Amino acid sequence: MLKNFFPHAYTKNVFCIDYEKLFRLGYKAFIFDIDNTLVHHGDDAPNEVKTLFSTLKKIGFKLILLSDNSKERVEKFARDIDCPYIFEASKPDTSPFYKALQILDTKNNETIVIGDQIFKDILGANKSNIPSILVQFIRLKSEKWIGFTRYVEKLILFLYKFAGKYNNRIGNIEIKTPKKRRLFCEINPFFYKISVLKERLKRHLTNSLSKISFAKDKSIDRLPVRIFRYSSSLIKRGKDIDPVLQQNKALNIDISAKKINGLLINPGEVFSFWNILGKPSKRNGFKEGRIIVNNKLIAGVGGGLCNLANTIHQLILHSPLDVIEVHFHSDSLAPEEGEHKILSSGTSVDYNYIDFRCKNNTEQTFQLLTWCENEHLFAELRSVTDIAYSYRLLEENRRFVNENDKYFCMSEIYKITCEKSTGRVLEKKLIRNNRSEVMYDYSLI
Repeated sequence: MLKNFFPHAYTKNVFCIDYEKLFRLGYKAFIFDIDNTLVHHGDDAPNEVKTLFSTLKKIGFKLILLSDNSKERVEKFARDIDCPYIFEASKPDTSPFYKALQILDTKNNETIVIGDQIFKDILGANKSNIPSILVQFIRLKSEKWIGFTRYVEKLILFLYKFAGKYNNRIGNIEIKTPKKRRLFCEINPFFYKISVLKERLKRHLTNSLSKISFAKDKSIDRLPVRIFRYSSSLIKRGKDIDPVLQQNKALNIDISAKKINGLLINPGEVFSFWNILGKPSKRNGFKEGRIIVNNKLIAGVGGGLCNLANTIHQLILHSPLDVIEVHFHSDSLAPEEGEHKILSSGTSVDYNYIDFRCKNNTEQTFQLLTWCENEHLFAELRSVTDIAYSYRLLEENRRFVNENDKYFCMSEIYKITCEKSTGRVLEKKLIRNNRSEVMYDYSLI
């Protein structure tokens, strides 16, 4: 009978299920599949799955994993989330489902099976008279072929929608999230340009009316003390990276670095990225590089200047100067090359309303040096005399998380201030609670 292939409920993923409602309905336990249900096939348990299982236990649910995979695979995954398990289950055979009920010490109608495969998880649950929830299988963007069985499942799901009494037998168990309202700038590219123009006019007006003392003096002579030095590669190479846009980016940064090189930031002055550079245009020699518009990478004049802003941001974070304006975009635009560097990218600028600014609240002058050489960007922050403190960055809890079929890089980034003479930590300040969408091929994570 076709009804044996119909789940009691169908939802997007394990994270959008209203578990508290199910608890109120009298359910006491869950039998979870692992691969492509909780994680992509073969992945370890991420923090979001660990948190989910911890939350379910606090609500009062009993949990068990039921997988066709090997003991080694299931045992390692179960250890990460502290959960009993059954391996090499040979679903849809009913015996492992009954064994799970024995371990859980619950009845059929008090337990729910959650899985991603109709012919294994759902069929096995129905043959065992256990309610089931089918979730969409976790699929990477790089996966082109999903297998013949998945296409048959799509046909069954189509029939399930019109299955009358067999459709949604548990009830509405999906957490409803409010629909995100589209912003004016997201309607179409023309409205986006209008929004940008409005913000630029506002910034021009604010700058003209403010009493900010912007840094503008330059010196060809280097100040004697180097506070911090930083360098980064100008050219990224790899899959789906346009080499022409990379070369254009390097040119844009070279033009801009020359404008900033030698800039003095006197006591009380503010460094503004755009106040020094002005508008990047073709007339001023800038070319098309990669820019981000509405969370999408496209070509745009002046693209790549975020790299320069990020480099300057690094200098300031390793100094006593105060960051007074900073914006961020994803720090996962392309796979990292070599060892991971904290905050190696992510600082965002867009003329002139998305600016990077810092203020010199000390009593001495600092100097910015920026130059390009051999496909690398170099930068130094110098001062008249040495400073009493040292600074470093610390990144904690860095991980990649799958949310609704999108991957995000998450972490917490801190600025650590230490006393130079003793090495004693004086301050640990959170500067970025990072949640960056991965913009490159997920298979390269």
